[in-house]
Amino acid sequence: MIARALTALVAGTFLLANTAPSPLPEFAPLTIGETANVTVLDAEREINVVLPKDYAEDPSRAWPIIVLIDGGQMQDLMMGVGVNNWNRLWARSEGAILVGIETKDRQRELLPPTGEAAQQERYPTAGEGEVFRAWLINEILPTIKTRYRTDGRAFLVGESAAGHFVLETWFKTPGAFAGYAAISPSLQWDGQALSKAIAAAPADTRPPLFFSLADEGGAFEEGVLRVAGSLDPQSDRCFSDRRKDLHHSTSLHGLLPEALQYLMPTMADYLEEFGFTLRCDQRGRSAG
Repeated sequence: MIARALTALVAGTFLLANTAPSPLPEFAPLTIGETANVTVLDAEREINVVLPKDYAEDPSRAWPIIVLIDGGQMQDLMMGVGVNNWNRLWARSEGAILVGIETKDRQRELLPPTGEAAQQERYPTAGEGEVFRAWLINEILPTIKTRYRTDGRAFLVGESAAGHFVLETWFKTPGAFAGYAAISPSLQWDGQALSKAIAAAPADTRPPLFFSLADEGGAFEEGVLRVAGSLDPQSDRCFSDRRKDLHHSTSLHGLLPEALQYLMPTMADYLEEFGFTLRCDQRGRSAG
């Protein structure tokens, strides 16, 4: 009995050793988009464009644009592409062209000047956000709209310093984009100056705004809550207070799906059943 088992084992091993492996299939490069290098504020950077997979199937179809700040290939681009595709798969938000804007010196490119000495010392190059904003709105956005089939809508998304940039753009040049998502915006900057300016401004009609707060605390929290408390309850905005379950480091990952759902809603009537809810502590018209 043992001899027969050993014989069978040896025979099986011999057959496995002498069976030629199946040839591997031919692999080709996996191309997900297009990229170009441009220069602004003395630094060359990527502009990455990822089209919907079915973009070429219907030449008559136009698409919205998501402009993702910090959208370099080694930054948030791949996560943004994944969330955009995953949301569309579940009909949680519309399909869109994703445009990733790489940043190099974030405090210089995304923030205004600061009057705080400690911030000036730590970030000596900071404060040229207006130049970066003008470049984005006047040069990059028209180029994208000319090169690709867009429906005229563009949404600006960013987190942390990029969130401050998004919120400041919403405040100063609201008509530049159709909607804004400022995730954990760094409103402690310059003594909370942006939040104070928003709170002091008269209420007026602005595009939809999604903004959020994680567990940042301190002046950061004060600034975000000031904005939340100052906005017209009838305005198009969604404030997501996530101090109990998100850190600054996890806010973009946790909230980008909701931000896109808010900015580009679909007619799907099953989203709540699957847990795809908008956790807005304050809601305006667009949030339902």
